[in-house]
Amino acid sequence: MKLTPKATAKPRRRAGTPAPSDPTRDKLLEAAGRVFADRGYDKATVRDICRLAHANVAAVNYHFRDKQGLYAEVLGQMTRASQLERMKAALDQSAPPEEILRRVIKVRVQGLGKKHLPDWHFRIVAREFAHPTPAMSRIFDKVSRPLYERMSEMVGRIIQYPSAHEKTRLCTNSVMGQIFLYVLACPMLTKLWPGLKMTPDQLDRIADHIADFSLAYLREIRSARRPIQPVANSRRN
Repeated sequence: MKLTPKATAKPRRRAGTPAPSDPTRDKLLEAAGRVFADRGYDKATVRDICRLAHANVAAVNYHFRDKQGLYAEVLGQMTRASQLERMKAALDQSAPPEEILRRVIKVRVQGLGKKHLPDWHFRIVAREFAHPTPAMSRIFDKVSRPLYERMSEMVGRIIQYPSAHEKTRLCTNSVMGQIFLYVLACPMLTKLWPGLKMTPDQLDRIADHIADFSLAYLREIRSARRPIQPVANSRRN
């Protein structure tokens, strides 16, 4: 009697493991992003996400383990799309701090282009700012906090204050706040300013404006800290 090999089940994919060649996974991520943005994490259901993605509920278990794993991967996808790795690379370059700051601002603002971030990215970010979830908190501690500390260190070098000084933190927050305005309030800004199209050229101009605006104030703070040297009198009395 000839024995046939026993069928084996596919191993469950580890949650969050990239599988870009799988169209079902991609559809689930896109559908999940829209549902989470519309309803929030608590009210979103796996069944609704799968219905929108035209996928079986079991597909979520296979690719992401559960709803929490799916949401964590959606946030991870957003993090990658927002150019945070490029920001980290820019911050780690050996260059004058003012030049690094300009590069970091440009990288982050360029990441706001519509080709990089669908509308649901902005809405999920807004929800997380209002009601942070544990998944976002983990990403915050792993990615955002180190970037913030590195930004504070760089700003401190420009204004010649310690990185943990209140003035340094305020300046860092002000630079970041100008960028977050476009992240969180873009739908409102486009109504107030119909010419805001977020094209690559316009994003470059926005980045340059934020950098010029920020550096002008940072330089003023630095100048105010320098002691004024008395002018030597060339004539002797």
